[in-house]
Amino acid sequence: MANAEECREALEQLSRNMANSTGDVRKAAALDRSLTCWITDLDITFHGRLREGRIQDVTEAPGGPAERAEIRLAMSGDDLVALVGGRLNFASAWAGGRVKLEAGFRDLLRLRTLL
Repeated sequence: MANAEECREALEQLSRNMANSTGDVRKAAALDRSLTCWITDLDITFHGRLREGRIQDVTEAPGGPAERAEIRLAMSGDDLVALVGGRLNFASAWAGGRVKLEAGFRDLLRLRTLL
């Protein structure tokens, strides 16, 4: 089972991946939105801001998200690590209910290129 530090590192790697992306992926990551990632099995939430193609200002708090962010993710720590490591396909994990993604309709349309 992934621990909090491994989850934080996975989010940092995701941020680096987005920052180094090009084309449509780069354009999709160029949102300026609040972001939460609730790690359900650890019951911790990472809060941050998707800005300039990176996840910035990441903080960690116990429990589920206290506030409703503009982009909300929920998954297990192992699934986060597997997604970022390329061992789990986001679309199939989302369709199978292993990963939950909530956002406004327009944001979902833009974010789909990241999937």
